[in-house]
Amino acid sequence: MRTGSCYDGRLHTGKRNLNMLYAFDDKEPVIAENAFIAETACIIGDVSIGEGSNIWFNTVIRADRARISIGKNCSIQDNVVIHSDERDIRIGDGVVIGHGCVMHGQLVENNALIGMNATVLHGAEIRESAIIGAGALVPPGHKIPARSVVVGVPCKHLRMVTDDDLKIIETTHKNYAKLTQKYLAKRV
Repeated sequence: MRTGSCYDGRLHTGKRNLNMLYAFDDKEPVIAENAFIAETACIIGDVSIGEGSNIWFNTVIRADRARISIGKNCSIQDNVVIHSDERDIRIGDGVVIGHGCVMHGQLVENNALIGMNATVLHGAEIRESAIIGAGALVPPGHKIPARSVVVGVPCKHLRMVTDDDLKIIETTHKNYAKLTQKYLAKRV
């Protein structure tokens, strides 16, 4: 559902400061009511953000060439850049994208974790519950199998995801969900 109406290329609402949301080519961001969008995040064009997701400070999500869809309960942390080229980008539910990542990849499936300062290039696909290590480079068109851990530049398979890894992702979700609620409570 839309959080406000478009005026002068910006969305406005009485409940939240959403001055960093911009329509582009008659497409405007669509954001779930219970999603958290930090005041300094910039969201442009054909973007949808699902329920319970949190978009943190200085993040840029720019869908001026193709659609970007972010699922439910995702954590897009500070200083992330997500930009679509001529292909849509689909980010599933429960995805964590760490601080400072650059995302041009076309698919990130449910419960994946993209480590801090990782770069995911054009057409890359990250399958369910995969982990991309901090600082890794996923080359164009590269496909990361489900439950794989990859690291390095360019990335290489390190091992399979363990139950302990999945607990870390779950703990990250819980911590950011609590933090999101604190930020949302301040806006009421």
